Amino acid sequence: MKKTLGAVAAAAAIAISLSACGGSAPASTEAKGEINYWLWDANQLPAYKQCADDFTKANPDIKVKITQRGWDDYWTTLTNGFVAGTAPDVFTNHLSKYPEYAAKKQLLSLDEAVAKDGIKLESYTKGLPELWVGQDGKRYGLPKDWDTVGLFYNKAMTDSAGLTAEQMANLDWNPQDGGSYEKAIAHLTVDEKGVRGDEAGFDKNNVAVYGLGLAGSGSGQGQTEWSFLSATTGWTATDKNPWGTKFNYDDPKFQETIAWWAGLTEKGYMPKLETTVGASLADNFGAGKAAINTTGDWLIGQYQSYKGVKTAFAPTPKGPDGKRASMFNGLADSVWAGTKNPAASVKWVEYLASTACQDVVASKAVVFPALTSSSEKAAEAFKAKGTDVSAFTTHVKEGTTFLFPIADKAAKVDGIMKPAMDAVLSGKKPASSLTEANDQVNALFK
Repeated sequence: MKKTLGAVAAAAAIAISLSACGGSAPASTEAKGEINYWLWDANQLPAYKQCADDFTKANPDIKVKITQRGWDDYWTTLTNGFVAGTAPDVFTNHLSKYPEYAAKKQLLSLDEAVAKDGIKLESYTKGLPELWVGQDGKRYGLPKDWDTVGLFYNKAMTDSAGLTAEQMANLDWNPQDGGSYEKAIAHLTVDEKGVRGDEAGFDKNNVAVYGLGLAGSGSGQGQTEWSFLSATTGWTATDKNPWGTKFNYDDPKFQETIAWWAGLTEKGYMPKLETTVGASLADNFGAGKAAINTTGDWLIGQYQSYKGVKTAFAPTPKGPDGKRASMFNGLADSVWAGTKNPAASVKWVEYLASTACQDVVASKAVVFPALTSSSEKAAEAFKAKGTDVSAFTTHVKEGTTFLFPIADKAAKVDGIMKPAMDAVLSGKKPASSLTEANDQVNALFK
């Protein structure tokens, strides 16, 4: 699961450097006491409360206190906790964050525990375990889930526009004219007088329903905003992944993609960037202000909760290479290096990564757990609720995923790319200005 990283992240990097611990986590023997566990996703809180209850029943000498915080508050408080010595023993970690935490020795490596306790890394969805091995060769997390991106659309609106589910599932895109993807977005856009975006007399300055919703500029990752488009042109964010040291925001293929995407705002098919400040992409959709939102599978449940709105799902459009694409992200649980109870913390992390907990998560039909067997159970749970999740699983089955860009200095990179991308999306600068931003980013690695 993603979220965009802002100025908070830059401050976080500075703060983390003020405090460093490090070390290796012991195997989970003779564990007891109370441990604190943090996560940010409220939708998953019930599942993990059940996991904690089940864990304590099996391990009565260990109590787990769970705290859930919103995304921005989560990382700010966590960083402050590193400095003050009040960070949680165990916390949900993100691929954009852990490289810096590991470099600052804020995480315990789990290699010894994994080896001694016989954790079978091959049981997880292919590619996930490797993501949590740092440049030093040490493991800093055990996988908890994975996610891909898709099109969330208002079925009543597509039906009214004469767009079938089959058409929505077979859209194509290119950076020149947007393909059938742009045609669908334009047709689904409706101004306040009921004129569609592709009809004569459309008033782009007075739009009632946007064909495509907007969360923000996506900074340098664009996980749910544009990465699934740029990847189909052959573009990659870095020279290698993970641990790239040369970024490619100066690539014409990338800039063409962003220029097309930003152009949707100018055409009136997508909201202006300034209107997204403090707004919820999902809630705007629920209020009928957008026909399509591009976002991740972790929000399936929320989008289905809006009264009077039937949300359907379609895979991302096929690009110039004839294939679809989706960023493949995965979360993990990590142990803080400053924990006073490493044995109990490790035992909890191992439980979170086990079928005992991940099957519970699967049963809630909220996300796809990292264990292959649990992920399959999640798909069954979604199906039992009448939800077709093939738009998201197809990327894993067909091998059309690409990794979230993992690199050092993520906060500093974001500090450069977010304002640069904001400027392009708001129409203040052309996409070619991203070449200058790219030079600044690459200078960080010299």
